This record gives sequence, structure tokens and C-alpha cells, in this order.
Amino acid sequence: MKQSGVTPWWKALRIRPEILDASGSIADVQMSLYHAVYGTEDQRPQYADASYYGEITHPTGALTDLLARIAIRLGGGDEHTKSPALLRLDQGMGGGKSHACIGAYHLAKAPLKLGKTDVGKAVLEHAETILGRPLPKNLENPHVVVLPCDNMTPGATVEEHDGPAKSLYERFLWRLFDGDYSRYITYREHFSNVSKISEAIRSLDRPVLIIVDEIMNYFGNGLDGVGDEALTAQDQAFMRALLDAVTKTQRTAMLAVMIASDKDSISLSPEGERRRLDLERLLDRNGKPVGVHENDDFAAILRRRIFAQPPAKEVVDATVREYNEAMNNGPWKTKVYDALHAPWTANFGEEASRTYPFHPQLMHMAEHEWANRTGFQKVRSTIKVFAATVFALQQRGKTGAWAPLLIGPGDLPLSSTQVRESIIGSGLISDTKTQNNYRSLAQNDIVGVKDTSGTARLLDTNRGTDEDVLWHRSNPRAAERAATAIFLTSIVSGRSQGRRGATDAEVKAATAVPDPAYMFADADAVIKDVTDPETGLVSIETTPGQKGQQARYFLSTSQTLVMLQRAMRDTITDAERDTVIADFAERLTETGPFDRKQFVRASAEGQAPREVLASAGIDDARVSRLVVLDPAQFTLRNGADRATRDAVQAAVGLGAEKLPTRWASSAIFAVANTQQRHAARRLATAYLAAERVLGVQETQDDDDMKSKAVAERNEAKRSLETTIKRAFQHVLFLAQPDDDAPRVIDEVTFDDKTETALNGAIVWKALVEKGKAFDQGTFTAKALLHNLRETDYGRPLDELRDSFWNTPRLPLLHGGQNDLRQALFEAVQAGLLRIVDGEGEEVAVTGVSEINLSSQRLRLGKPLPPAPQHEEPSSGGTDSTPESEPSPAGEDERRGGEDDAPPAPQEKQIAFSVTQSMLNNTGNSEALSQLFRQLYDVIDRGDVSFLQGSIQMVVSSQTADGLAERIRELGSPVHVRDM
Repeated sequence: MKQSGVTPWWKALRIRPEILDASGSIADVQMSLYHAVYGTEDQRPQYADASYYGEITHPTGALTDLLARIAIRLGGGDEHTKSPALLRLDQGMGGGKSHACIGAYHLAKAPLKLGKTDVGKAVLEHAETILGRPLPKNLENPHVVVLPCDNMTPGATVEEHDGPAKSLYERFLWRLFDGDYSRYITYREHFSNVSKISEAIRSLDRPVLIIVDEIMNYFGNGLDGVGDEALTAQDQAFMRALLDAVTKTQRTAMLAVMIASDKDSISLSPEGERRRLDLERLLDRNGKPVGVHENDDFAAILRRRIFAQPPAKEVVDATVREYNEAMNNGPWKTKVYDALHAPWTANFGEEASRTYPFHPQLMHMAEHEWANRTGFQKVRSTIKVFAATVFALQQRGKTGAWAPLLIGPGDLPLSSTQVRESIIGSGLISDTKTQNNYRSLAQNDIVGVKDTSGTARLLDTNRGTDEDVLWHRSNPRAAERAATAIFLTSIVSGRSQGRRGATDAEVKAATAVPDPAYMFADADAVIKDVTDPETGLVSIETTPGQKGQQARYFLSTSQTLVMLQRAMRDTITDAERDTVIADFAERLTETGPFDRKQFVRASAEGQAPREVLASAGIDDARVSRLVVLDPAQFTLRNGADRATRDAVQAAVGLGAEKLPTRWASSAIFAVANTQQRHAARRLATAYLAAERVLGVQETQDDDDMKSKAVAERNEAKRSLETTIKRAFQHVLFLAQPDDDAPRVIDEVTFDDKTETALNGAIVWKALVEKGKAFDQGTFTAKALLHNLRETDYGRPLDELRDSFWNTPRLPLLHGGQNDLRQALFEAVQAGLLRIVDGEGEEVAVTGVSEINLSSQRLRLGKPLPPAPQHEEPSSGGTDSTPESEPSPAGEDERRGGEDDAPPAPQEKQIAFSVTQSMLNNTGNSEALSQLFRQLYDVIDRGDVSFLQGSIQMVVSSQTADGLAERIRELGSPVHVRDM
């Protein structure tokens, strides 16, 4: 980056203290003649002082000539006729009329004070040129009569200013005579007498200046409202007579302010319109219309109004040299500045000296486009915009942040509320709806109020991380500058030849900086970024160049809803996006057969997944829990799930960093898929954007837009809910197939789009298939016995109960303790089990409710063996074995032993597992076939009283479909997925 040694304008110029005190706002930019003359204490503005007025007023040619004509009329003696008596200001709003009236007031009221200022000196010098001699410095002590009609109500006078006067003529007399009642009475009846009015003026024996401001405020709707025909007639007759009298009275000047009808937007009644036409004819006949400012005066007026002193010539010259070098560099000259066809490019040095610290491109826009807009308050609006701009940019410069050496059309900082609202409220945008649309557009598509958001701003900040961009330090806001320039040209409808927006060359020029590292190709790349349909400004419309015409760029508000949604997406943070996913997931979780659902939020303090689960309170006694893990921190698959698996492993008491836990077996974890999380995040951003669009004023004010926004929000919500459900594909749980197997984390994955781990009923079914849970009504007495081990006999009932929640080899119970209590009761009633006390004595159980699962005294006992059956002696009383044939030695003992042995068990439990590869292994295939045929025979002859288990196999697609159909016919759940 080129290191410029030029002193920047924010160091070379001193902003006026009143602007600094108001943080860039000029409270009194809309001057008031009434407050300058009659204001007291806090209502008295600074410009009421002639010296301050002279400080902030640039002596434009038109203003100087106007005041010089008044000075000649007042102090020119016998040569007063070289100036017209009646002068009329007819400009529209913001044309400097009030400023000129106050200048005339100071000229007559404090000529010595004003004469020491630049504007006062210029006025007297110009008057001397016209007369050929100097005027007396006090202008012969004129008297000033001020009638501020915008602050006067017909028939309702202010005693402080008007005494007993009622009509406008009477108020004129009272002020003419400074409250001299006797003289007032002398002339009071002569309201329509031209000679008497002239006589009253001459009676002061001194020059008189009469200033009548905003005549139509009084003679238009003001007189209509009073409803007094006599007063209306008197006031109108007086004004006719006054306009004639001043032309016939020596050393008398009158400055009248009445906006021309073609420039005045006020709506008048037919009577008011008639009065306007009457006054306009008299003003045209007796007076001379004069202007105050020309468009070319803008730069000097602004600089005088905003800065306390002009810039040093050497600073301006050095700045111009920097820009000249860049502007004459290859493509910048031929493809940008020559293509602008703007007059300021031919004599850039002279123009930059005139407009400094503003770039001639910006000043040309203000002078030749803004100033010609109906409704734009010319000087007043421009001062507001530029004052707010220099304040905001000076604050940046003082803090070491970047600010341009010349302030161009792309440098108005729309992140500043003061700047943005000054532009929007300047009159360049005609209606309120369009103003609101462009306000949102500026904040969302260009730069937000905190200077950290907005599409263009983010393009710049993201570019700043690219070390290959050598020019970023000298032009860190290139995209924002391009977008701002397009914004300024878009709000001015109907530019040259009716075209909209900015040309390609205008936008490139707005991004330029005097640094050779920022080349034409870089400006081209910036515009491509800004206009990119996916990542650029959502509101931008591009008209391609053709037939020698340049491409044009326009920011449109016609697609406001789309624009707002796109812009709102840029305001949503990652944390906000993930929070809404978590909120939805928690709300969408259905408990089903589980006793409780628990949502574990991601850490906001940067805790690792293991620590998050350690503090989540997952370990809960005798409660089956569906534990849903926040996708912001926990996901599976896509090669990025190590942290999640390790954390869950620790939470269930496994691994090197296992956590202390007792009830891990009854905690079932629902986890989202990593890839599906990406989709959910995208839709969460869209949902939040749609939700926020509903809250902005533009949407609330437009019923049609609001209806569409509601529909799109609802659709975004439905899509997000569906995607979040789909994202939760995985279930993790602690498993132990049998006593000899190690405890491991087992997993279920739902590939069917209709299944989700947020649904407890669906999860439970999957656990049933895995042998991790019993389905409803399947935990019978035989199922209980099947799951008991030898060590379970003699255990207290409370330990047996707890084992179904903390022992991973035991499946979870659909009905919880009720299922266990019912199965125990059935087993006792069938003689399969006994309930005994601590001494082994059987406890009678006559009902389910009598089985106290919380008891440590009651225990589980095996059934008693059946009592031995002894044969009765025969009637002969003799042994059946002859004595002569004794049994073989030991045979009696053996028989006796057989008689004493317990009966053989009627049923046995058999459990086995098979994991075999069938590929190219005919031996295994044959052996397994024989095993399953034998199983078939056993089941077919009814020799199986209880069956539990699951089989997983990989078969051909056709075979899988047939098997699945057969299994469903049995009423058993089946899961088929593609390999």
C-alpha cells in the first residue's frame, strides 16, 4: 500500500464547535427570522448575533448583490433610487430566503457589527462599486420593521410585540413607531391610504427597512381560518397600499418573501388562491424578484457553514497531486474518468480546490442533481447531510480508522443515523413508504447502524482476512463505497436522460483511492462482488451495457420482501441460529414410553462436551430418560463425531475419562446427524430472517407484504421442524448382550425419513428390536425368569428393581415398576418364584399391590421342590424282593440316592450369538442351515414357551423384501436399509 504523506482534511480543517457539540447535527440550519429578531434566552439562536451570522455566511454573489441593493436604498442618500425599493424572494423551501432576511435585518440593525465580517465587507464593497462612492458605515441608522407572517395569527396578537394592535396594518404601525401610542393612533385609520402610510414611514426621519416573511402563511389559509371578513378586507387593502407606498417613499426598502406559486406546495382555498394572485400581480408590478444562491455556491457555502476556517493551500494542492497521479493512470483514465463525461474531470485541480474536502464527483451530484429535485431543500438539506458526514468521518480519522482524503459519493457513512436520516429526509425521496424501504435497504444491504453488519460491509470485512489483497488497508470499505454511491444515485429518480442508478464508471470512480495498488481490475472485482446474485446486494438491479452504453446499477425497493429477508439473514448470528434449533428440538421431543425427556444445551461458555454432560444432571434414579443432545455441540457421522462419542462414553461410565454414574443403562441419547445439521442451520437462518421481517415497519405498514411475510414465515417454520426431526437420526445407549460380554455403546440409526430420535415411541420400538427394551405387554412372568440370573435369587426386591434401570444386560421396562410388579406377581402365583423375608420364610402374596419393590427386607426366592411321594406297604406286609436274592452291593444306596434327588427341570433357557461371513464359506452355510432347521422344528412343534432376540443379516434386495413382508405379518417390527 502506498503510504501518503498528505495531511488529511480532518486534521487540516476545524469543524465548528456547535456542530461538534451536537454530534454532527446543525440544529439551526433552518434559520428563523422570528427567532433571530424576537427570540429570548434559549429561544435566541446564535445567528441572532450579527458577528456569528457573518462568520457562518459565505458572501455568494447573489446574496452580496441583494444586501448591497438594500444598503444603497437605505444609506445611499439622494442616490437611493439606484436600487429598487421592493425586492422579492420567491425561491422554494431551503433556498436561503430566511438566511437572506436575517442578513438584511443585521445589515440595517447592526451595520457596524456586520461590516466587520467577510459578508459585510463584501456588501459594502459591492455597494461602493455600484454607487462609485462608499456608503456611510452606519447606513444612517435605519429602523427595521419585521413582520414574520409565519409566526403571526390574524386577529390574535401578542401584546409584547403588538400592544393594542389587531390588524396587520395596526401591527405594522406599532412596530414602526416602537410602541408610541399617540403616533399609532394618528395613523391607525388609514390602512388603505398609500400617502398616509408613506407619511408615517417618513415621519421617522431615518431610513426604514421593512421585512415581510412568508406572506402567504398569513394571507392564505391564515385569513381563511379567522373567519372575519372585515379583517381580511383590511389586511389585504393594507398590503396593496404598502407595496405601493414603499416605492414612493425615499430611503425605504422592503424585502418580501413569497414563494412562487409553481414552487409552493401549499394547498389554498379558492379565496386564498385569489388573494395569492392579487399579491403576485402587485409584487410583479412594483418589485424585483431576486435570488440568494446559485448551485455553484454550494461548496463555498458548505465549507463556510461547517468549518471554522478555510483549508491551507498547500494541503489542498498536495491532495490534488495524489489524486491526479491516480486518475491519469492507464485504464483509470480511459475507462473510468474519460467515460464519465463530467466537467469536473477536465479541470480536476481547480474543482477539487473549490470543493475541498468534498470530492468534485459528490459536489457535482449535489449541485446539478440534488438541487434540481422538487422537494429537496437545496442549501438546508445539503448542509445537514454534509455536516453529519464530516463529523462521522472525522471521528473515524481521529481514532485511527480509515477515512478518505476527499469525501466522495461513496463515503457518506450510512452507518451513522445522523447521515442516513439526513439523506432520507432531505426531500430526495418523495413518499414515506419509499423512505422506509430505502432506510431498511441502507441498513441491511449496505451497512448496519453498528458498522459491523450489512451485505456490503461484510464483503469488505471478509476481504480483510485475505492477505493477497494488497490494497485493503488503503481502501478497506471498497464494497461499501460502491454500494453507497449506487444508493445515492438510486434515490434520485430520473437522472440524466431519465436513466436510473449509477453507471459502471461512476461506481468505479466512487471506489477509487490515490493508491496504485488499487487497480482498475480491483475495482472491477469489487463491483462483481457487490452485484453477485448469491452473495452481493439483494436489492441491486443490473442493466447490462450494450451498443456503447455502460452497465448501470440501481437499488430497487420493488422486491422489498425478498430484499428484507436476504438482508435479515446477514444479521443473524451463529449463536442465534443454533439457539432456535435447540428450542425447536426441545419442543418437538415427544416422551413416548420414556419416563422423562431431557434436553442438554450446548455450552455458552466454551465447555467441552464431556463437561457439558457432567453438569447436565443426566444420572436419575429409576427413570428412563430420552436425553436429547443439542446439535450445536453434539453430532454424529461425517468424520467429526469423536468428541460426541467420547462425551457419551464418559457419561455412561466408560472410557479413560469416565464420569461417576449409577443409572447410565436407562439413559438413551438422541443425537443429530452432522450433515443434516447443516441443512437445519440453513433453514433456521431462513426462519429467523422471516420472523424478523415481520417485525420491521415496512412490513407492518403494507398489508399485502405482511400477508406474504406471514405465509413465508409459516412455511419456513414447517420446513425447519421437518428438517430438525430428520436431523436426529441417531440413538446411543449403554449395552451388554450377556454377562460375559463387556459394556459398550450401541447405536441405532434411522434411515427412514418418517422416523426421528425425537419421538420417544419410535426410539422405544428401535430399542425393542435391539433387545434393549420390552414392548408394551411383553414383560411376562416367563420374560422375567428368562432375564434372571442365579445371583438374583436372595437379593432384596429394591436391588432387583434397581437393576432394571442400572444393569445394561436387562432391557428397559415399558411400564416401569408396574410391569416388574405384575410379572413378579404372576410368577409367584404360578409357583415359579417366591417372595421371602430376611430369614427365608415365604411371604404370602395375594395381590399385585402387596409386592413392595422398595423393600430391603423382602427378597426373591426360588420355588420350593415338590414333596417326596413315599409308597405304602403292600397288604401282605412282605418285601417284594425275596430274601434269598439280595440286591447288589450299593444298589440300595444308589436307588435311595435317586429317590432323594430333586426332580429334573422341565424347561431350560438357551442363549447364543452368531456372527459369520457367508461369502465363499459353504461349510458355515451348511452348519447354520441345519441349526435354523432344527430351530424351525422346535418352534413348529410348540416346544418354545418364550422367545426374545434380534437377528441382523445381509441378504439380496429381493430376499430382504420377502423376509420383511413375512416378519410384518407376524406383527414384529422390522428394519431394512440399503447397504
